[in-house]
Parts: sequence; structure tokens; C-alpha cells
Amino acid sequence: MSAPLLCEGRVVVVTGAGRGLGRAHALAYAAEGARVVVNDLGVGLDGTPGPGSPAGQVVDEIRSAGGDAVAHGGDVATTEGAASLVRAALETYGRLDTLVNNAGFLRDRMLVNLDEDDWDAVMRVHLKGHFLPLKHAAAYWRAEAKAGRPPVARVVNTSSGAGLLGSVGQGNYSAAKAGIVGLTLVAAAELGRYGVQVNAIAPAARTRMTERVFAATMAAPGGGGGFDAMAPENVSPLVVWLGSAGSAGVTGRVFEAEGGRITVMEGWRAGPCVDRGARWTPAEVGDAVVKLLAGAEVPGAVYGAG
Repeated sequence: MSAPLLCEGRVVVVTGAGRGLGRAHALAYAAEGARVVVNDLGVGLDGTPGPGSPAGQVVDEIRSAGGDAVAHGGDVATTEGAASLVRAALETYGRLDTLVNNAGFLRDRMLVNLDEDDWDAVMRVHLKGHFLPLKHAAAYWRAEAKAGRPPVARVVNTSSGAGLLGSVGQGNYSAAKAGIVGLTLVAAAELGRYGVQVNAIAPAARTRMTERVFAATMAAPGGGGGFDAMAPENVSPLVVWLGSAGSAGVTGRVFEAEGGRITVMEGWRAGPCVDRGARWTPAEVGDAVVKLLAGAEVPGAVYGAG
């Protein structure tokens, strides 16, 4: 007797699902029994329009394997695009259970060369492109809860190591990905009362966005067997589990996923502290801070720093 599928009957939306991580997530959800709304605008790495959306190709892959999926080509960084994404799930399948926010692109520049348009474009797609689908999905789930139909809803957001530690040449991307962590924490706190869990991942995998960074194939240390540690499919099992009913009780967390490794990331928290109970002078502050830093943990290195 085969094991039950983890997401049997669930309806899952994945943004930016035409390629890379999003495609891997969509296929993995379908393999676990989910019905999938595959969103992809079909643009280039810099966010400009491409020759056509690959979302339909992913839908064809899912259907060829016996799954159920529908394509959505709207821009999730617009109110109408995000609203239509949620409507696509409701009108096609009658419900929405899981939202995976994954869409994004790069416009890398050193800060002194970073144009305002490059900043705005990356913020728009990564940060606004997370906020708007989350807002519209959350409105649906809140209405369901108030109508006496509490959902078992899940949101998986996509941050990055760049958002947790910073990355040289990626000030816009790092800031947007850090913002996604903050959004995740707030959403988890606000939406829990409605049956919604919200988590984030910081994946490391070979995609169009990272192919210049990662070699074509990297064997995991001691892994053997031709294991491709940078394959995007390695990240998807965690995303599928977080988006399933089986992840009950897990919310407001950030997980790093790379190869066969999963790490619970522990964010900003109070470290060494001193309180003199009165106002400091600047000189006194300097002495106090030096002593505090001597007892504090050293922060992780910014990616790409010398």
C-alpha cells in the first residue's frame, strides 16, 4: 500500500514558477497530490518581457505526469495581477490552501552605480510581489475563517542569504530579501488567528539568477552517487512540507536550504546590554560599546566581501 500523498486535495499557487526554483516547487507539489496554479510572467533576468511565458510548459509537464494544474500569466507586483492570481485558484478549483511567493529577478550593481530604476524594479518584484499576493490570499482566508470555515492555510516566502547577511553588488536585492523576512514575521503574527502559517526560506540553488555563481554540478561533501547539491529540486521538499497540513505549528520561521542541508536561521535578538540608568556622554558611550562588542558574537561575513 503506497503512502498517502502529503498535499492530496490542496490547492497551491506558486509565483515565478516557469523556471528554476518555482518550476521545481510546482512539480513537487503536483507530485504530492496538489492542484497547482503556475504563475509566471515570462520575463528576462532583468525583468523585461521575454518571448513568452513558460508557465504553460510547466502545466503541460504536470498534466503529462497525471497531475492537475493551470497557468496564470499576470504580474503579481500589481494589485490586479495579484487579485487575479487568487481568483484563478478560486474559480478553477474552488479554494486556495497554500501560497508560495517565489517570483524575482536581479539587477546587480555596486551601490555607487545602482540607478534608482534598478532599485525600484527589484523592490517592486521581490517585495511588492510578495506583499500583494499575500494580501489578497490573506483576505480570502480571513473571510473563510469569519464564515466559520477556518482554513489550514500556508504561505512560504522566498528570502535569501543575501537578505540575512548582505551581498556585495546586490544592495537592492539584499534589502528586498531582508524586507521579505520582516514581512514574514509580521504576517505570521497577524494571520495566525485565521489559521494561516507563514514561513520563509533562504535557498541556495542553481537557477538563471545564480548560474554564474554556482558551477553546473557540485557534489555534496561525502554525498557521492552523483548528487547535484545545487539542483533547485533539493529545496522543494522543504517548501512542500511547509505548505502542507503536516507543518502544523511551524510559523514565523526562516529556513536556509542548500543541497541536503536544512538550517533553522536565528535572527536578530538581544545580545550584551548595559543600562546606566541615566544619560550617557558620547565618550562614555564609546567606552561602553567597545566593552559590549567584546562580549558579542561576531556577525557573519557579507557575501562577496574581501
